[in-house]
This record gives sequence, C-alpha cells and structure tokens, in this order.
Amino acid sequence: MAQLYFYYSAMNAGKSTSLLQSSYNYRERGMNTMVLTAAIDDRAGVGKVASRIGIETDALTFNQEDNLALIITAVHEKQQQHCILIDESQFLSKEQVKQLTHVVDNLHIPVLCYGIKTDFQGELFPGSQYLLAWADKLIELKTICHCGRKANMVLRLDANGNPIKEGEQVEIGGNESYESVCRKHFRELLWD
Repeated sequence: MAQLYFYYSAMNAGKSTSLLQSSYNYRERGMNTMVLTAAIDDRAGVGKVASRIGIETDALTFNQEDNLALIITAVHEKQQQHCILIDESQFLSKEQVKQLTHVVDNLHIPVLCYGIKTDFQGELFPGSQYLLAWADKLIELKTICHCGRKANMVLRLDANGNPIKEGEQVEIGGNESYESVCRKHFRELLWD
C-alpha cells in the first residue's frame, strides 16, 4: 500500500543522501523513480539533487504554482513510476501537499518527502506544516549540535557567524549561512 512519508530534520542530517539512497535502491531493482526538487534551491545546479558526500542525481524542479499531481500523472502515464522522491519539501505549498496525497491515494505511488521542519526563527515551513499533519509516516533524521546533543533547530548566521533574529523565512544557503543546534543553544542564542 502506497504511503506519504516525511523525512525531516535540521540541516546537515543527511536528508539528500537518504533520498539518493532510496532512489538508487528502487532503480537497482529495475523500478522507476521520479526525483523532484524545489527550483528556488539551485545550490547543486538547476535540476540536481546532491549530497555533501558527493553523490547526485538529475531531478525535475517545481515552483509553488506547479500542480504536482498533474506533473506526476503525465510522467506516470508515459512510464510507470514506482516511487516519487521530493527534496527540499519544506518549500511545498499546502495545495501541493494535498496533490501528493492524491498521488498516494489515487495513483498508488509512494511519495517520500525530505525537508527541514523549522526555519531560523523556529517556525514551521508551510510544506513541513502540512506534511507533519497529513503524512502517513513521519521519520526524523538526526544530526548533532556542537555540544553533542541532538540538533533540532537551525540558526541563520551573518557574515561574522552571529545569529540573525529577523528576516525573510526563505534565504537559500548552506554551512556558510546556517548552523544546526539543539533547542537549548537555539534558545540561548535567539530567544533569551
């Protein structure tokens, strides 16, 4: 039975690595996978999902206006898809998460979403909010804070490495702009 999965974490927990491994496992068994990623995040290149450990794959990109159910259905009608994998799923809209439930429930294709749960202010991203609400399976991928505790929050950093407390929810960046920390350090650096 197909299900909607949400693999979530702070940054640098191996979400893209896990996605790439899952896709490889399906393909190794002769099954087709469709990999999608948010067009807004092109750090690995347009239409690429890449891991920090050096592996990558081609992907279709999506914008917030795209109807993912229509895109997936069109590809599936040409060539059966056995699994849909979505990187940077925090950038999905509420409507797109609904569309993914259609893919699971009506096309019977498992959908595996990988994304960050909260932004640099501790607020849920829209895609994450609705995946947390509607996914069949929630799987936390873990990473660690500099203190050794589980990192479940993300700090946005300025050019000097100081935490930023205000700004737009979305600002694309990597280790130069963000740091995953435990809630205690997040609270001390941002809230207290």
